[in-house]
Amino acid sequence: MSSSIPEITLNDGVTLPVIGLGTYKLNGNEGATAINNAIDAGYRLIDSAYNYENEGTVGEAVRRSTVPREELRITSKLPGRYQTYDKAVATIQESLYRANLDYYDLYLIHWPNPIQNDYVEAWHALIDAKKWGLIRSIGVCNFLPEHLERLKKETDVMPSINQIELHPFFNQEEQRKWHEENNVQTQSWSPLARVNHVLENETLRNIAEHHNKTVSQVILRWHHQLGSIPIPKSSSPERQRENLSIFDFSLNETEMSEIAKLTRPDGRQKNQDPAIYEEF
Repeated sequence: MSSSIPEITLNDGVTLPVIGLGTYKLNGNEGATAINNAIDAGYRLIDSAYNYENEGTVGEAVRRSTVPREELRITSKLPGRYQTYDKAVATIQESLYRANLDYYDLYLIHWPNPIQNDYVEAWHALIDAKKWGLIRSIGVCNFLPEHLERLKKETDVMPSINQIELHPFFNQEEQRKWHEENNVQTQSWSPLARVNHVLENETLRNIAEHHNKTVSQVILRWHHQLGSIPIPKSSSPERQRENLSIFDFSLNETEMSEIAKLTRPDGRQKNQDPAIYEEF
């Protein structure tokens, strides 16, 4: 399966599969087993975070796997409470110690925390950690264009990726356009939305029935055709395989337009607006 998953090249030359595995709430031995099953199913991009408290679980899954480490792309994220430079450097090191890894393929600032206003300092820490070989590619999550422009202006280094909330009820068209114009890769968290009613949506169900696919597969294919990298989470081997099976069909322009109409101005699942939200 992994050989059939396309890859994209980031602005720094690092390659990523176009779909990955989210690991929020995958912890302990059960989590390591689920992640290892996902790797066996073909996943090569594994997303985690310091605040998920499962970097060790991800590292254990990597150790259990027969897939060589260099074929995997492991992500973690810096929490808001450690965004000053010295704390950020120590936290990146701690993330590696937790996972028992020599490097992360991708390390992200989890939220800009604009009220705290330390994200540029954190970005300097990520830049240096990349120079030291601790990280292969550096990026951010939930940054608005104004935050990204400030990083570019003050450090001359643009993130390789911005992981944002993106799903059919909140399609982030303007943000995605900005990313494309500035060579920043979009990645989708909560790609299937956090509420089950997306799976009951009549528009999505009709499209899924037309393609003989599940609603989840239609949504993940939609992300792929938008040019974004979804990271759906599942601990079920069957669902993991299902979520990877999106490369044998495509959505036509009418279907893409119908899904675009589902977006809402208030489509965020938990009202986490990066302009004001603070994560610690």
